[in-house]
Amino acid sequence: MKRGYVLILMIVLSVGFYFFTSLNTDNKKEKTENSKPNVIYILADDLGYGDLSLTGQDKFDTPNIDKLAVDGMVFTQHYSGATVCAPSRSTLLTGMHTGHTVIRGNKEVRPEGQHPMPANTYTMAEMLQEAGYKTSVYGKWGLGFPGSEGDANNQGFDEFFGYNCQRVAHNYYPYHLWHNQEKIILKGNEGKGQEVYAPDLIHDKALAFIEENKDESFFMFYASPLPHAELLLPNSYMEKYKGKLNPETKHVGVDDGPTYKLGGYGSQDYPHAAFAGMINHLDTQVGEIVKKLEELGIADNTIVVFTSDNGPHREGGADPDYFNSNGIYKGYKRDLYEGGVHVPMIAKWPGKIKAGSTSDHISAFWDIMPTLADITGQKLDDSIDGISFSPTLTEVGVQEQHEYLYWEFHEKGGRTAIRKGKWKGVKYNVLKDPNGIIELYNLELDPGEENNLASKHPKLVKELTKLMREARTPSDIFKFEAPTFLNVD
Repeated sequence: MKRGYVLILMIVLSVGFYFFTSLNTDNKKEKTENSKPNVIYILADDLGYGDLSLTGQDKFDTPNIDKLAVDGMVFTQHYSGATVCAPSRSTLLTGMHTGHTVIRGNKEVRPEGQHPMPANTYTMAEMLQEAGYKTSVYGKWGLGFPGSEGDANNQGFDEFFGYNCQRVAHNYYPYHLWHNQEKIILKGNEGKGQEVYAPDLIHDKALAFIEENKDESFFMFYASPLPHAELLLPNSYMEKYKGKLNPETKHVGVDDGPTYKLGGYGSQDYPHAAFAGMINHLDTQVGEIVKKLEELGIADNTIVVFTSDNGPHREGGADPDYFNSNGIYKGYKRDLYEGGVHVPMIAKWPGKIKAGSTSDHISAFWDIMPTLADITGQKLDDSIDGISFSPTLTEVGVQEQHEYLYWEFHEKGGRTAIRKGKWKGVKYNVLKDPNGIIELYNLELDPGEENNLASKHPKLVKELTKLMREARTPSDIFKFEAPTFLNVD
């Protein structure tokens, strides 16, 4: 009898355990299926189109970023918001191009920071907060000095850790970083100390954020400072490249004085090895982010995007020509030719985005906000310039196309550019030569912008010039008087 009771008890317990675990599994499955996807947007700093092995780099490899492409979608016609840091980030967070967004250029504020986004700016982070997301930014901010209305915490981000000021972010062993409103002093970097490599500390904090928020929907803007100059990193990260990327020419930079660790680029004996090491290290960090998602069991419910804020730089000893960093494209950072704004973009979302896919849909930073609005069920008004490319990502629905993309750059005499379909109009020296004719390129046949066709298509030149005029609104802060936009009718 006792055996019979024991047998019955074991059966009851087994059945109960089965139903409990089934219910628990079903609840977890239902939570995953019904919850909004996490979003991790990884923004490299000054990484050129050709700086990834998947886009042609043959002097070093980027296996983890390449794996994102294997598992997701590569966009071959994607553009940054601008050709320098702050306005590029502003277009991303506001859904507006540089003719409309609130920050249209790099504008310093001393002693630390940049001109702030106004308090009434509606950002992508605020939109996602309204959708129930925990929001964070790790890395470089550059859109408002500490405590200002443009501070990350005042623009929709619950959590911020990193560099507030993009000038301070020139240096990888800084005296301090910021955690929200708290100034974090890095004692190991005092004087000429190089104990705390800021990108590593920032990365560790980002991984901790993922861990802490694994059970709720989160948005993480991972704004890496790599591989912007200066070309400094721990020797262990660049050992495998030393002696293999010759000829090396020592870069003599700032190793003392008032700009040391406050914007001046340090010296580097092996600039080629350092540059390769920095991108290799960035690639490793991307791999660690993906691995963390997998370990926590949330990879399938997380969208991961990787891209760059503009084209490759030529500062602090960087040598983009040696690495063919802009690939087939002409121009560098601060140019509005393709090399300055045409950037790689990869998007991964298991089960939603087809693995190993490629898209030639023409898109830009200001499309990210409406795309995430689409995915998370948020509504945006018609004031933004962006268009959702969710139909391209998921192959559900009809993809709307841009009438045109527009950029403006306020330095170097003023520069503007516009792309409409296969045609690209570029205008340099806007302020000095207001009545000059735009350059015209057929990107379908001439992606390297070698053949100016303006003289052969006067009607098209007139049309694009008119669109340039109509694409922007005046800004009291970022003034851009461009008489060339007048008298074109």
